[in-house]
Amino acid sequence: MDHYQSMTKERWEGILECKKRFLQNTDEDPLANPYMSKEVAASWIRSRKMGINPFIKATEPHLTLEEHRKILEHNRELINIVRPIINTFKDMAVLTSGYVLYLCEKNGAFLLQEGEMMRIPTDGLIWNENTVGTNVHSLSMRLKRPVQLMGPEHYLVALENIIASAAPIMDEKGEAIATLILSQPLVEKPWEKGFENWRTHTLALITSIAAAVEAQMKLNKSNLKLQESYDDLRKVNDNLMTAHNTLEATLAFIDEGIITVDYEGKIVHTNQEGLRILNMKPDEIGTRNIQEFLGKHSKVMSLVHKGKQMDIEETIFVKNDEQPYMINIRPILNQSSKDVDVAVLRLNHTEKINAMVAKRSGSIVKYRFEDIIGQDPGLKKVVDLARRFAHSPENILLIGESGSGKELFAQAIHNENRPHGPFIAVNCAALPRELIESELFGYEGGSFTGADRSGRPGKIELAHGGTLFLDEIGDMPLELQAILLRTIEDKQVMRVGGRRYIKVDFRLIAATNKNLYKMVKENQFREDLYFRLSVLTVNIPPLRARKGDIEILSKYFIEKYCRKQGWKVPVISPAAQAKINEYEWPGNVRQLQNAMIYAVITAQNGIITAEDLPAYINADIIPTKVEDMMDNYNDDSALRLDNIEKNAIKAAMLKAENHIPAAAEILGISKSTLYRKLKEYEIQY
Repeated sequence: MDHYQSMTKERWEGILECKKRFLQNTDEDPLANPYMSKEVAASWIRSRKMGINPFIKATEPHLTLEEHRKILEHNRELINIVRPIINTFKDMAVLTSGYVLYLCEKNGAFLLQEGEMMRIPTDGLIWNENTVGTNVHSLSMRLKRPVQLMGPEHYLVALENIIASAAPIMDEKGEAIATLILSQPLVEKPWEKGFENWRTHTLALITSIAAAVEAQMKLNKSNLKLQESYDDLRKVNDNLMTAHNTLEATLAFIDEGIITVDYEGKIVHTNQEGLRILNMKPDEIGTRNIQEFLGKHSKVMSLVHKGKQMDIEETIFVKNDEQPYMINIRPILNQSSKDVDVAVLRLNHTEKINAMVAKRSGSIVKYRFEDIIGQDPGLKKVVDLARRFAHSPENILLIGESGSGKELFAQAIHNENRPHGPFIAVNCAALPRELIESELFGYEGGSFTGADRSGRPGKIELAHGGTLFLDEIGDMPLELQAILLRTIEDKQVMRVGGRRYIKVDFRLIAATNKNLYKMVKENQFREDLYFRLSVLTVNIPPLRARKGDIEILSKYFIEKYCRKQGWKVPVISPAAQAKINEYEWPGNVRQLQNAMIYAVITAQNGIITAEDLPAYINADIIPTKVEDMMDNYNDDSALRLDNIEKNAIKAAMLKAENHIPAAAEILGISKSTLYRKLKEYEIQY
């Protein structure tokens, strides 16, 4: 069948539309649709004629445990052949990148599954056209060749979020007796660049594994006929197993640079990516040595000689160029002598590894400028300014009190300019002083006690291609500010214990609630770093300066929390709303949000009264009018923001009876911020 067609956006949407019409309209003929594979379309029609419900779950068992046990026992020989071959792949790229590998017998009963993708219970499951409609197992068995289905090509709606490839396992008579299925969540858009090569590699990989299984089955049968010559049999087995294991290890790395070397380091095999990395020609295989491309202190070959399976970061030298690579070493032992015959090396550029790590360790960026709520003219002006700044490559400094929304602005700027890159957020105040350097700049293996042997990239390195958000920048140790300044200017970073610079491309956004200019004058912050950070400055107004937004935000937070909990939204009484509007909110938007959650939980009869608000609002701990402030403070110094903040913290600690979590809740700040403030203001508790 012409099933392996390029997946354009037009074809993808055409299949989706055809599927929608087919499930709703019995007159829809998928065979007439130009975007549909004829075999898949015919399978859809067969599935509907058999009465398969496309909306059922794919996890309903069709066999009893006893029936499933009998099937497993009947296929024990096949399972014993396939299991060690699958195990070879478990520690390699295929099965640690979100894949799952299944073995199904001819009728679709599951026999094995391996991989790190979220699994479904397979005991008693049978997937064929009679149970789940169109699927790769049934098509592969019917056509006796490899098949790949993407998303909506499956008949069940429950399977529309996966891509699955299957290859049949054929016996010596040419009959399909089982299938191997490789499945992965469909997380990328199928028409995007690079997806076509990935599809080809996936289908080639499952086909190669199936071929290895068939070869092992033939070998097992041959072994029965070779008993008369035990020495010859052992020699043949040793050679076959070495070659077979080498092939398996190589296939597992099909998407990366794969280089197979012998005990002396001679390159005996490499894939296309390996040739590209080493800038080699195919006819040079067998004549070049891997040590030509490694530094004089490289540990690669010593680890190969020891038979060590290791993952290390090394530099590959090609002519005048040098590039950092993560090298995975997989030695393959002779089955008789247990000595190393060959080793498979997988080469992955560290930039690619770091991008994968950043996606998993970076913050979830969900806010855009449209999510910043408020009608205050001053706030709208700031939002417009930040939106314009977002399209400039210059550094941005966000200035605002705790809880005013600095990270919300940072995320909005990132989504405006670099939405597809990582967003790496670092709170300079929350990191222990002795760890902040290695966290920011990374470190090489063995740099200090407790360091990972292979080293670790820092937050700056992980931000490559995206945004680095340094919150509480005023708390960065003075001795590290010079290193940060050089990194910002040169756009390259050197890890702790490293000997080379790594180029990085990131957008820097810094944030603070401190007066950095004053800190510069007091020699607490570097002047050159301050001016480098503050090329573009955004001053986020405190909530008390946006009086008109307090009521809007209070209602928004109440509705949002109730919607999340599935509760009816209560009404705010006029007296309660007046209290909310008059309060100064020293913890800003964060404090207001926490207070509204408290009020919703406390309220009864669907009405939030003044008594339902947190006690600190009703107690008027923070003066609500300028006249009241003037009565309470006898000199101008008492009106300084840091003194007001200090007094608010003291009042909250008194109200909470020195219980840190309760005081932090009253102030609308995190516990770590409160601990830092207590230390900063030298408040005893």
